[in-house]
Amino acid sequence: MATVRTARTVWEGDLASGKGVVNFESSNLAPTDVSWAARSQEANGKTSPEELIAAAHSSCFSMALSAGLGKAGTPPESLETSADVTFDPAAGGITGIHLTVVGRVPGISAEDFVSAAEAAKTGCPVSKALSATTITLSASLA
Repeated sequence: MATVRTARTVWEGDLASGKGVVNFESSNLAPTDVSWAARSQEANGKTSPEELIAAAHSSCFSMALSAGLGKAGTPPESLETSADVTFDPAAGGITGIHLTVVGRVPGISAEDFVSAAEAAKTGCPVSKALSATTITLSASLA
């Protein structure tokens, strides 16, 4: 069954001095402020499209890796994944994404864990959606 998730942003003003609010319509999470300054300089308590992409990518990758490890008979006790999305306005936008995962997975070798992580990086739906961007990976066991 297909699902649809919705977020809505209300923006006021021009790019440089304007501001917006991201509303998470599907989940009813707290509204989050967004601005160009938060995107291109310091976050200062606001989010950015790149941080939202990082959240989506780290969670999707973790789910894909968990599924792959489970199918291989080595379900994880835990996975801690971060996604670093690099934004460079001078270079035209998002220039790369680096995933870092540390897993606690009984009964798996480090090599097999890295192989499973590479498969998850390629196969997770968010990675597929972001395939125009270079995605790199560091994977290790705890």
